Amino acid sequence: MSDAPPSEAGTGGERIAKWLARAGVASRREAEKMIAEGRVRLNNAPVTQPATFVAPGDLVVVDGAPVDAPDRTRLWRYHKPPGLVTTHHDPQGRPTVFEHLPAQLPRVISVGRLDLNSEGLLLLTNDGALARRLELPSNAWVRRYRVRIFGTAEPKMLASLARGVTVEGVQYGPIEAALDARKGDNSWLTVALREGRNREVRRVMAHLGFQVSRLIRVSYGPFQLGQLPREAVEEVPAKVLREQLGG
Repeated sequence: MSDAPPSEAGTGGERIAKWLARAGVASRREAEKMIAEGRVRLNNAPVTQPATFVAPGDLVVVDGAPVDAPDRTRLWRYHKPPGLVTTHHDPQGRPTVFEHLPAQLPRVISVGRLDLNSEGLLLLTNDGALARRLELPSNAWVRRYRVRIFGTAEPKMLASLARGVTVEGVQYGPIEAALDARKGDNSWLTVALREGRNREVRRVMAHLGFQVSRLIRVSYGPFQLGQLPREAVEEVPAKVLREQLGG
């Protein structure tokens, strides 16, 4: 283990915020915030700047717990049930996704989020840099949902969403929405969008006058929920990951 001070240690290594992101601790931006809050130590000395470098064999500690060196980049599909929040620590004490994952899974973070009452496909990764890459709007990856609403949505109304819509001053991009079925007082829709802003589907449907009673994400870009059972986790093969991300 290096005895050099953090600002000098491992100058041929990797910036600590990026290292922490690849280790699955947090995104790079969140790691930089942790550093600013004094929560990160390198070789028993506090880290004060993101420009600090980590070299092989260095000891990195976050919130008093040692962090293992980054593993190879991995990605998992997880079938999130309703009733779990997508966060590591919930101030309200609600159950979280990460408390319900299999114990053998390494430390992971989510690619985006699904809100408390939403369900379906949630991607998990041990690499914060990959999570950020998959979340970028520039990917233009389609997020596809099955949505149950109370009431009947006319096809013409749904088609209008293809031009985008402004809700309470927020401009949402084009949304593809189609009526699949009507069952009693409910309608099932397929909704596809590329931005995936916070609670976008629910807010747009409320704008149209509909309450969403069920929301299931069935795909995120090329990754599908398929027949994955509820609460099951399945790793995306490395070969498939390389093919989808261009190596």
